[in-house]
Amino acid sequence: MIIHIKIIGTLLVGLALIHAIFPRYFKWKIELQSLSLINKQMMIVHTFFIAIMVFLMGLLCLLSAEDLVQTMLGKRVCLGMCVFWTLRFFIQFVGYSPKLWQGKAFETIIHVLFSILWAYYSGVFLWVGLS
Repeated sequence: MIIHIKIIGTLLVGLALIHAIFPRYFKWKIELQSLSLINKQMMIVHTFFIAIMVFLMGLLCLLSAEDLVQTMLGKRVCLGMCVFWTLRFFIQFVGYSPKLWQGKAFETIIHVLFSILWAYYSGVFLWVGLS
């Protein structure tokens, strides 16, 4: 299981870094113009802190995989991360309209890949947390 925790750590660090391209890729300079200042800044600040949290989760998995797998505290942390990623998995289907990806090859691939990724994270963290 340690190898899976380290794989997840690497993937989470990568996911956190990808957040850096969100403003340009999603054209936030244009798209967020119509929002009030508070909503625009909340979008940017919350995205930044989500990226930081995902990065820190990744570092925890990379640097403390053995502790996560072998200690009671680590198992509890894994159960907490299981809850987080399981909720994220379900949000993939109820928080985003299928109109965003259905009938679009690239978006469908991304939707499926991230659904698999969230399920993988959830499953590994559940397995470790209950072991």
